[in-house]
Amino acid sequence: MPTTQPAADDRLREEVRLLGGMLGEVIRAEAGQDLYDRIEAVRQASVAYHRHPGARGSAELERLLTDLSLDQAVGLAHGFAVFSLLANVAEDRAGKRRARSQTAEGARPDTPEGALARLSAAGRTVEEARTLLSGALISPVLTAHPSEVRRKSVLDRIAAVSDLLDACDRDDLACAPDVLTAGLRRQTVILWATRLVRTTGLVVQDEIDTVVSFLERVFLKVAPEQLIDWRRRLGAPELAPFIRIGAWVGGDRDGNPNVDADALRAAFATPARAVLRHYLEAVNALGAELSLSGSLVRISPELRQLADASGDGSPHRADEPYRRALSQIYARLSATHSHLTGQTAPRPAPFAALAYDGPAAFRADLAVLQDSLIASHGQAFADDSLAHLIATVDVFGFHMATLDLRQNSDVHARIVGDLLRVAGVCPDYAALDEEARLDLLARELATPRPLFSPYAIYTAETLKERAILVAAAEALAQFGPDAIRTHIVSKTDAASDLLEVYLLLKEVGLYRHDDPAACPIQAAPLFETIDDLRAARPTLERLLAEPSALAVARVRGVQEVMIGYSDSNKDGSYLTSTWELHEASRALLDVTESVGVRLQLFHGRGGAVGRGGGSSFAGVLSQPTGTVAGRIRITEQGEVIANKYGEPDVARRNLDALTAGTLLASLTPPPDERLSAVHGATATALSLASMKAYRALVYETPGFVDYFRAATPIAEIAELKIGSRPTSRTASTAIEDLRAIPWVLSWSQSRVMLPGWFGFGSAVEGQDLKELRTMAADWPFFRTLLQNMEMIMAKADMTIARRYASLVPDQALAATIFGALQAEWDRTRDAVLAITGQTELLGGQPELDRLIRLRMPYVEPLNHVQIELIRRRRAGDDDPRVREGILLAINGVAAGLRNSG
Repeated sequence: MPTTQPAADDRLREEVRLLGGMLGEVIRAEAGQDLYDRIEAVRQASVAYHRHPGARGSAELERLLTDLSLDQAVGLAHGFAVFSLLANVAEDRAGKRRARSQTAEGARPDTPEGALARLSAAGRTVEEARTLLSGALISPVLTAHPSEVRRKSVLDRIAAVSDLLDACDRDDLACAPDVLTAGLRRQTVILWATRLVRTTGLVVQDEIDTVVSFLERVFLKVAPEQLIDWRRRLGAPELAPFIRIGAWVGGDRDGNPNVDADALRAAFATPARAVLRHYLEAVNALGAELSLSGSLVRISPELRQLADASGDGSPHRADEPYRRALSQIYARLSATHSHLTGQTAPRPAPFAALAYDGPAAFRADLAVLQDSLIASHGQAFADDSLAHLIATVDVFGFHMATLDLRQNSDVHARIVGDLLRVAGVCPDYAALDEEARLDLLARELATPRPLFSPYAIYTAETLKERAILVAAAEALAQFGPDAIRTHIVSKTDAASDLLEVYLLLKEVGLYRHDDPAACPIQAAPLFETIDDLRAARPTLERLLAEPSALAVARVRGVQEVMIGYSDSNKDGSYLTSTWELHEASRALLDVTESVGVRLQLFHGRGGAVGRGGGSSFAGVLSQPTGTVAGRIRITEQGEVIANKYGEPDVARRNLDALTAGTLLASLTPPPDERLSAVHGATATALSLASMKAYRALVYETPGFVDYFRAATPIAEIAELKIGSRPTSRTASTAIEDLRAIPWVLSWSQSRVMLPGWFGFGSAVEGQDLKELRTMAADWPFFRTLLQNMEMIMAKADMTIARRYASLVPDQALAATIFGALQAEWDRTRDAVLAITGQTELLGGQPELDRLIRLRMPYVEPLNHVQIELIRRRRAGDDDPRVREGILLAINGVAAGLRNSG
């Protein structure tokens, strides 16, 4: 609130000074006075320039940053990058304090309290909320897309610094100056002495380990706590888990040749090890705690039976039925660990027992203990560590996260063609038109005869993909139906793209011709380009006209569809992408409703605004009416995972915000349908004009690709070793073939932020300003679009972007294209201010404005160092330290901007 904001700002600045001061002391002690003095001079000059912009201040800053030796440049990049990481800790803590304060004041609708209060005010009941969540699916899906430039070792140190400061908040002893200082110094020394960038490329197992580290360290604690809290608030102790964590790593092979059957098996074995070891430790702890004697307490017959069946023959536990039962549970878990992971449990059981055949049997045993305790001792055991363990099993099972499969439709078509050719069914599947393909696929799905023969010769691609699906079938048999639910088909443009998946699933026994509804995996289209989104309705209509696909959808009650924010943006501009996604979502809802199933949208979003980033809560509320209905899946990619789920408090806040948004969007939907009818024609006109301006620059301007590759660090980003996938889909240098993530990350680094705003200013010219203001005031869709655009523009800096343009060898080309960028920037800024009535960007979001202003003076020096070192490297300086300095600067800028990829 305004009355508390100055104090909150003071606390934030105080912590930034504390951490910055500690870093300064470490730099002085570890790297010398000279580097410290240089960094401090640059810091002071940058802060002064941002407080009082002017040519004199800019000249002083440039003098300090261009007059650098190589060692100084690398040291300065390292120092400011580390500072950005530490500043993020202070900013996140300020966010937690602000959230607690605003929650207490009832000012946050993205909390359980706020959402339930809003529902009540709208006349909706707790019973309605309970009913909705009982059938809900809210799923953040963790992916390994290459925009996370921080190593796990660095993330661990950041978490350690945050833990120290959090402990200080809770405990006066931990906050004693000598105790806190010693702890912070130790962690800062380690952070300073840790390589911030990788020297070797990641493999898929590295990415699996990183995702599992978040699942193990954060989600295992937070998701069950959240479920228990919502059960209590809604008076629904048996409420099924509605938060389901998803993952892509090990199942997403679209453009990633490194994902194979072994990677898929590792994607299950690795989290299974983590979750089973967690269960083993929890059961062991319960065994130490539940020392109740059977001669002193009443126990249920079921518990007595469980205890009597135990292989625990210790005389010391002869009259301790709970401990004997837990010994048996532990032994069965230990056997389960060996069965599912191929490794012996860290602390093997002292006697043999049968492995559990699934998490339901494990949960049933735990429930026997809980029921007996509550029956004999009442509510003292209703909300304890055993209850928490049961909730954890409810959420995570033995698989921990539901893995999606994904592959490109072109790959499926080639494999199906190979199978059909070798089997003598069709010599040239690729030559068939769509209806002929559908007829052929339907006939094959209706027969029990497999196409594959172990004695025939197939392409390496066919054998690899079949082996992956065989591994998927094994995983489903081992871990149950929640292990894999969906096979996503990227580049979907026809219904046959989905039927091909069912045919391939049939080849490994997952699709049965006599019972299509029993197929455990649903084929889901991914519509990601503008053309794909516009064709989404007829494609889905044709798919659901096929009995096989409709049977799977009806038994589930939903048809999942993934919509892609990244490629649609790269294809046609932020405004056009956002509007086309909105309209495609409405059209897809019409299709699913017409066949009596629900639509389950999977939003393929990234961190940057150009890839669908921004507030998840606002994003959910801005969806078209009826498209949420209690079910939503959202990718969490790259650096966003650490930013949103890097520590328990922040993760809990984000899971609650997703839940609150889903409740409000489902039960108190905004008037999107009415506003779309009123303003849809204007939105369409804006979209078309924006796309025209965007494509005129990006795809039709001669030399634009050369400018992009010279005026951004795209080539250097390719050397960052931040993902197991290549930056381009092919060897081509065309924009069309570049992955959306490095496209956005490159423009973020050069501070243009082009994917997040270009085209809007041109689109608004000549439009009715009064109507646009009404749209911004009344329509959540348009208001959220404007707010996201403001945020990304506030992080842009066209002065710095001009310096990146100086890297272009053809300065005439640079002047032409940068002139176009600057002109559109001016038009867009003026348009946003005219619509919002503000005098400056983020005038209506003061908290965000303060945070960005606080950190930009520490990001800008990294941009200047990056430019100078790129200039040297491209001029032929192959000193490894030049490359190191560039990558450090990229790392630091990404950390400072926070949502850059």
